[in-house]
Amino acid sequence: MARWIGPSLLGWVLGTALQLQQAALFETRLLLAMAVLAISILGLAKRWAKRALAAHALVLVAAATLAFVLTSLRAESFLKNQLDSNLEGADLVVTGVVAAMPQVNESATRFRLDLEGAQRGKENVTLPPRIYLSWYAAPVVAIPQLADVPGQLPKVVAGDRWQFAVRLKAPHGGLNPHGFDFELWLWEQGLQATGYVRSGPNDVQARRLGSTWAHPVERLRQNTRDAIVERLGDRAGSGVVAALVTGDQNAIDRAEWDIFRATGVAHLMSISGLHITMFAWLAVAVVGWGWRRSSALCLHLPAPVVAALGGVALALAYALFSGWGVPSQRTILMLAVVTLLRLSGRRWPWPYVWMAACAVVVLADPWALMQAGFWLSFVAVGILFASDDGSHETPKPGLRQRVAALLREQGIITLALAPLTLLLFAQVSLVGLAANLLAIPWVTLLVTPLAMLGTLVPALWDGAALAMQVLSLVLRWMATLPYATVHVAQAPLAYGIAAVLGGLVLVVRLPWRLRSLGLPLLLPVLLWQAPRPSPGEFEVLALDIGQGTAVLVQTAKHALLYDAGPRFSRESDAGHRVLVPLLRALDVKLDTLVLSHRDMDHIGGAPAVLAMQLQAKLISSIEDSHTLQTQRKAERCVAGHTWQWDGVDFEFLHPDAIDYENPGRSNAMSCVLKISNSKQAALLTGDIELAQEARLVFSPNKLKADLLLVPHHGSKTSSSAQFLDSVKPKIAVVQSGYRNRFGHPADTVEERYLQRDIELVDSPHCGAASWKSTAPDTVDCERQTRQRYWHHRVP
Repeated sequence: MARWIGPSLLGWVLGTALQLQQAALFETRLLLAMAVLAISILGLAKRWAKRALAAHALVLVAAATLAFVLTSLRAESFLKNQLDSNLEGADLVVTGVVAAMPQVNESATRFRLDLEGAQRGKENVTLPPRIYLSWYAAPVVAIPQLADVPGQLPKVVAGDRWQFAVRLKAPHGGLNPHGFDFELWLWEQGLQATGYVRSGPNDVQARRLGSTWAHPVERLRQNTRDAIVERLGDRAGSGVVAALVTGDQNAIDRAEWDIFRATGVAHLMSISGLHITMFAWLAVAVVGWGWRRSSALCLHLPAPVVAALGGVALALAYALFSGWGVPSQRTILMLAVVTLLRLSGRRWPWPYVWMAACAVVVLADPWALMQAGFWLSFVAVGILFASDDGSHETPKPGLRQRVAALLREQGIITLALAPLTLLLFAQVSLVGLAANLLAIPWVTLLVTPLAMLGTLVPALWDGAALAMQVLSLVLRWMATLPYATVHVAQAPLAYGIAAVLGGLVLVVRLPWRLRSLGLPLLLPVLLWQAPRPSPGEFEVLALDIGQGTAVLVQTAKHALLYDAGPRFSRESDAGHRVLVPLLRALDVKLDTLVLSHRDMDHIGGAPAVLAMQLQAKLISSIEDSHTLQTQRKAERCVAGHTWQWDGVDFEFLHPDAIDYENPGRSNAMSCVLKISNSKQAALLTGDIELAQEARLVFSPNKLKADLLLVPHHGSKTSSSAQFLDSVKPKIAVVQSGYRNRFGHPADTVEERYLQRDIELVDSPHCGAASWKSTAPDTVDCERQTRQRYWHHRVP
């Protein structure tokens, strides 16, 4: 049976990975039949034990099938608690216990609530066991990010019992190419509904009902974080100190994150596998030293055994205190597996040890396979195993040998993980090796110990913050060096796998003539270019950014972004969340950014885009005094302004030059842009309303388009019958938020489109919508092409 360990572990991981590709779950009867089949296959493998290759293949298939079945049954069980669609948007009163340390910013407090009861009116209703709530500092408006003036909210503490008036909706997030899957994140966190606390005069007022003994670790984390914030305030480095002690990554400023990512040290600035491992190593040393002080204890249990178990136990306590994040969970499980194997006296080959740790993590959290951090962690560990030259076994290595080993390991990790980093993030830091050689010992041996000991002596937090300030100065300088970070288009998965294998071949213990064979495997991921339209053709990508507008237009050699989506808070906007990652993944350099008008749901992400795209020209109707003018001087959009890229014509149809002399409402000043070739056309309309549509109708020939960006997100003040009859679109795209308070698109507007047999596509149902001039009758929806069973299916 021992010889079947390898195929069993590999099969379990492969079966889980296959299950995660499902758009919908199999029926329970089919899953049970598959389980019976897997058991039968195991029996057949036992009969064929002497045929090693066949038996191994059968065991692999059986393990994969069982993993597929178990993961599916877990997912099916989880979905049984999903929110009833009839309760979405209903006024509810819920009672529950705050389950985790809340996240606080200038506009809202966000927290998880374990429900104890819920009522709609006088009727008891059933809700998911845990929900995710936002409590806004100002009354909830259509676009919460506009509530910039902080108000006074009661302090929400983990473990406290509260009663709230709320409105809930199913877990729903934007779905874009190369974008963050918010719905998967909610799934992994066990959150099956999101919503907000209502504080209107007619609502039941929020009440703290008392404190409980539930979630004591989370309460301690929160108290510690608050103590750090109170002592350090807004001092540079304070966010990193809070993150290292309590795992609160939101404490780190966005600008700091940009520097950490550019220098390749972001993994050090929150509780990562490295921190847990270093803590475990220290705990093993301390526990072993203490145990050896007593001969009686050593006779009862050997010191190495106690040290190993104590190290894992203390590392577990540290991981729990720091928030029990996914990286911490992976590391603890890996340490536990390796420790148990060693204590059992088993000497497995390193691939078995590596696969065992991987399989245990996947068993505990199958959906970890969809996380970039999982692959970075396990590929890094696998590379260290594979490239180990045995130098660590040298008796009592000196300082020189230790430094050489550190340099070697860091160099190997940096080189071998570069292809994987390119695949996952479309960028790699060329200064990462030097930055990590400095930052790893600095953060691990100085900043982190000071930050942790500060829980006992708060004055040490000042020292940790000062140490971080010093490191930040160096990292900031390194980030400004030419070519500090290299960006490439994000290659397909097959190319990425080949590149990772190439990186592995380059670092394993093989003769150099064989290692050199890894170089050709790196070329596809480095040279791959994202597809672009042919000359004379163009493509339009309407992004899924909630209640706002952002549309990417590409020709053969040029690109234009029409609007930049909303701002969600002072630290979060569509630019950083969606647009910058997308443009980086596609390796797109914008020629022009058009901001239709000044409303925040259209320009919220513009600062981030302009900071990334230094060469892009800005065209907009924003006033000369607007703050964006200080970042990039804007050229006015004026009707009649035309240009051509790669055989594709661009023309502004609105506003007229005279409109700038007496500008009206911001919507009325929306830049209307038409893109066309000799065959097809697309019309981008901003937030124009009936009056502006009536003016445009006087030139019906210019309005004709195959694709229409629905004016004003489908508001009833737009999309007049005359306007639609002039445009005559085949497809109309509505960029709107799921269950937005405006009710966009309005029912009357939808009816006008349906009456004219115009295909109406909206963001909540479609996700990002992709349209090509070569296929004008179809639109590709990200929610269909990338559908997984954890994604919300909008009624």
